[in-house]
Amino acid sequence: MNLFATLETRLKAHLTTLVAQGGLPEGLPIDRITVEPPRDASHGDFATNAAMVLAKPAKTNPRALAEELVAVIADWDEIESTEVAGPGFINMRAKPGAWHELLRGVLSAGEGYGASTLGQGQLVNVEYVSANPTGPLHLGHARGAVLGDVMAALLAKVGFDVTREYYINDAGAQVDVLGRTAYARYREVLGETITLEEGQYPGEYMIDIARAIAERDGDKWMSADEADWLPEFRAFAIDYNMTQVRRTLADMDIDQLFISERSIVETGGVERAIEKLTDLGLMYWGVLEPPKGKKPDDWEEREQLLFRSTEFGDDVDRPLKKSDGSYTYFANDIAYHYDKHQRGFAEQIDIWGEDHKGYIKRMQSAVAGVTDKQAALEVIICNIVKVFKNGEPVKLSKRAGNIVTLESMVSEIGSSALRFIMLTRRNNEVLEFDIAEVTAATKDNPVFYVQYAHARISSALRKALEAFTDSRIDDTSLCEAEFAHLQTREEQRLISVVAQFPRIVESAALAREPHRVAFYLSDLAGAIHGLWAAGNVNPANRIVVDDSLSLTQARLALIRAAQITLAAGLRLLGVVPVEELRRNEQELF
Repeated sequence: MNLFATLETRLKAHLTTLVAQGGLPEGLPIDRITVEPPRDASHGDFATNAAMVLAKPAKTNPRALAEELVAVIADWDEIESTEVAGPGFINMRAKPGAWHELLRGVLSAGEGYGASTLGQGQLVNVEYVSANPTGPLHLGHARGAVLGDVMAALLAKVGFDVTREYYINDAGAQVDVLGRTAYARYREVLGETITLEEGQYPGEYMIDIARAIAERDGDKWMSADEADWLPEFRAFAIDYNMTQVRRTLADMDIDQLFISERSIVETGGVERAIEKLTDLGLMYWGVLEPPKGKKPDDWEEREQLLFRSTEFGDDVDRPLKKSDGSYTYFANDIAYHYDKHQRGFAEQIDIWGEDHKGYIKRMQSAVAGVTDKQAALEVIICNIVKVFKNGEPVKLSKRAGNIVTLESMVSEIGSSALRFIMLTRRNNEVLEFDIAEVTAATKDNPVFYVQYAHARISSALRKALEAFTDSRIDDTSLCEAEFAHLQTREEQRLISVVAQFPRIVESAALAREPHRVAFYLSDLAGAIHGLWAAGNVNPANRIVVDDSLSLTQARLALIRAAQITLAAGLRLLGVVPVEELRRNEQELF
């Protein structure tokens, strides 16, 4: 049902045959050929750059090559007409029958529409969120959570075998600080006056943790040594916070495999990774140069255990041990990604925040090194999120320690709205949104605009059932509709947009750009609303025509195919489609 892919595959096959027969020279960049919608819809339904891509390496005139290809394309069953445009672009128009067959295919496939076998079952690990277990998730985590979750859904839709993963950073200094903060609050709960040390966690949620420990253990730990109470308080606080994290992610319909850093460390994962690097000749003892620019006052030139990170594109070689003999965070991260590879993941995708950009080169070098270039790490960065309400910045949460918690945002605007709005900008751009706009029932609200289109179609289907009580109106019967009735500009436009969904899904998955689906759904909703507007202007163009069952069925088949597409796209984003409008939302635009 992916007409674009069908035509592109056929065109590439024809060109490959020409090369084999000597009609074109070998070594042509046939893989760069695309079949896409033309930029100007008036130019046709499909456009290909084949002649423009191949002419120079084939040492021929692009327009002349285009004319040769047009002669072949004109005989394809799906194509009604072709033309050469400009210096050598080829525009094509589909036969009505091709569109009709596509609509039948959508109705038959249901929400499976848009799926493909492109990934051929290849294993992919997508790691996202992975926030330190030192407090509740905040709004900044939402963007990475949605981006990673939708990325995984897209890859699965096009045939990859995807594992969604959350890495719990439960080893190292930050969780020791968490344990000490919990202990300080515990003493406070039991009556002491305390002052938090610099770097400890100020959120009031730490008091809840301390109170829970006090209720369980009483004053058991008041006179205990740190060596005894720290493991207990650290473990309790981590578990408490991760329970909240899991609950918040579940509220956003995000389900992941949770992997513990501490578990990897305690089972010898770091030693195994370093042993592997050593076996590959990538470890040595050496002295690093001081950072460029002014030498820090605390700089110490000393021999360290170094990983040859520069062999894989990093700026400098990286130490894997601290001066006290413990491993660096980087060593732990190498062990984790090596563990992924040992579990079968040659393709690894990490979603990180903007503040981690400087860590990309070294981590990619590490993955290439420790797997002997058998695995690759792709890092996708999320920029910051700014939230407003009626134009004013949202006040920070005292309980969370001056952050806007994700839990509170889900409660206020809902998971579906939050997930959709997180994809209304490219992930590398700053995202700003106003809660008042996101919850308003207006066409300026991108979430409502798309949901309204879905609900409108449900309303029309119910109306048709009321108007034609003696007729079957379901997906199976609509496959037999007389699609030749679909003649208006708005109807043709909607068919064309529906047809683009499979290529949007594939391109979004391969480009790692889930926002493409959100943008597409807005376009699809616009085409649906355009169809309604045409009916409001001219009653003959309405969906349900009381005196013509045949015409009504054709139009119902079209909007039902559009609704299936809309629902499939929304579910990829983790958004629940709305079936019914509230009374005050009827025919808003």
